[in-house]
Amino acid sequence: MTDQPDLRRGESRSADNSSSVVVDLKEYKQSKDPAPVTFHRRELDAILWIYGRMVGEGEWRDYAIDHLKDRAVFSVFKRSGEMPLFRIEKNPKLTAKQGAYSVINTHGVILKRGHELPQVLKVFNKALKLVEK
Repeated sequence: MTDQPDLRRGESRSADNSSSVVVDLKEYKQSKDPAPVTFHRRELDAILWIYGRMVGEGEWRDYAIDHLKDRAVFSVFKRSGEMPLFRIEKNPKLTAKQGAYSVINTHGVILKRGHELPQVLKVFNKALKLVEK
C-alpha cells in the first residue's frame, strides 16, 4: 500500500483535509440551474383539446410552448409571425395565492386565474373574439 491519498474519495494531497469537500455534481447543477417549470401530460391534454377545437373553428392556427425557470407558457397565435392571441401560464409560485394557472390576452390582461386548469380553461367556452380598433 502507498501513502498516496485516494483522490476518488475526496482525499486531498495536502496535509490539511478540512478544506476538501466532495460535492455531488447532479446536486450542484440542480442548485445552480433548477429544472424549468413544465406542463404535465394531463395539463397538456386539456390545453391541446381546447387548441384543437379553436383550430377547427378557424380562430387559432399556431402555438408555442415555453418552459422557463419560473413558469410554463402555452401561447396561441392567429398567424405565426404575430404576438400571441392568448397565453396559458402555469406559475407554481402563485399556487398558494391566486392559483398557478392563468389565461392572458394579447394586451397582458389576465382573463381568468385559478387553482385548477380545467376551471381556468372555461374562459374559452365563451365566444372570445379579438376586436381591433
